[in-house]
Amino acid sequence: MKNKILITGSAGFIGYHLSKRLCDVGYSIYGIDNLNNYYDVNLKRARLERLKDFNP
Repeated sequence: MKNKILITGSAGFIGYHLSKRLCDVGYSIYGIDNLNNYYDVNLKRARLERLKDFNP
């Protein structure tokens, strides 16, 4: 059984890369993000879409 981890801010720079790395080593990730507009929201949405491929 995979270990499950909740990542807050998973669409941001650090949260995205942490989530991706943890998926790569076998963890099951639950990511949340409020998608604030501090920087490009479309970039954040794209990151979340990419994470779906790692963590179906």
